[in-house]
Amino acid sequence: MINNNYVVIMAGGIGSRFWPYSRISEPKQFLDIFGTGKSLLQMTYERFLSIAPAENIFIVSSKDYEGLIKDQLPEVSDHNLLLEPVRRNTAPCVAYAAYKIAQKDPDATLVITPSDHAIFKETAFVNTLMIAVNAAKNYPYLITLGIKPNRPETGYGYIQFLESEDDIKKVKTFTEKPERALAEKFLESGDFVWNSGMFIWKAKTIIEAFQSFLPEISELFSEVSESFYTKEEAAKITEAYSLCRNISIDYGIMEKAPNVYVVLGDFGWSDLGSWNSLHEIMEKDDHQNVVKANTLLYDTSNCLIKGDKDKLIVIEGLENFLVADCSNVLLICHKENEQRIRDFVAEVKEKKGKQYL
Repeated sequence: MINNNYVVIMAGGIGSRFWPYSRISEPKQFLDIFGTGKSLLQMTYERFLSIAPAENIFIVSSKDYEGLIKDQLPEVSDHNLLLEPVRRNTAPCVAYAAYKIAQKDPDATLVITPSDHAIFKETAFVNTLMIAVNAAKNYPYLITLGIKPNRPETGYGYIQFLESEDDIKKVKTFTEKPERALAEKFLESGDFVWNSGMFIWKAKTIIEAFQSFLPEISELFSEVSESFYTKEEAAKITEAYSLCRNISIDYGIMEKAPNVYVVLGDFGWSDLGSWNSLHEIMEKDDHQNVVKANTLLYDTSNCLIKGDKDKLIVIEGLENFLVADCSNVLLICHKENEQRIRDFVAEVKEKKGKQYL
């Protein structure tokens, strides 16, 4: 194994589109979604042990989740747990990891990954990822993994690439969550893929990109770099984050840099960003229902039903619905309206209180 491979797992999201199963106190990355006895975070950590040694796997998350992470991954050292004092989107998250790892290993190659994705073809995934890792080692490329789309999904970002015979393809454009008509055109064109949210680059390459496109963030983390791996790190990071703007790595760097490339993959990927994505990949009954509850169903089809095994849920006459009975919240809505769940969450916070979030 090449010891200058590093993995950065981003585990700070609150998973609002998976509400009410995903809560602020325990977001979806800490949940056993598939009933395997392992959370999505644990599954992600184990997946990347074939890419980098355990001591080279870092986790970036909110300090609010420190206890959850230590409970689920007690083998991760304190130095490898990067705790954000406030959420500032993915650009500061990536900067924190890149500057800290670069201080330890200037030749580091980084794989940046979300903590809450599902990957069902692990061998194909590793093979695809290593194409990107090897390219990033040899060239000053900012690389992302692109997923061949199988439907006009409006909840994902899209990457348009320039056709070539190479495994590494130049990125032409990024489009974030298009309307359905545009997504259908992307699907028909054949030169668009879904943006997986996984990135590969050398530490020095992404640091140079921060210096060029987000110099204020670069300056902040450069200034605190001397505190890394010391007792002063937490206080210095708190100060830096208080000055960081909220910006994604996609918008801040990837959409602007000239050296962005994509490796195409087909490895059974889902970002598990919503209930609908879970319905798509889970085992279904004869009526296309995904049932994770104690139920009696009558004339019900294409639904996703989640509930406590101790409560009986009886449903008649529903089609294309989500029924999620989780703790103190019962959510019933059309599956097609799942993008509105964030709106529901915002209104619940305003009118009913945080105890339901």
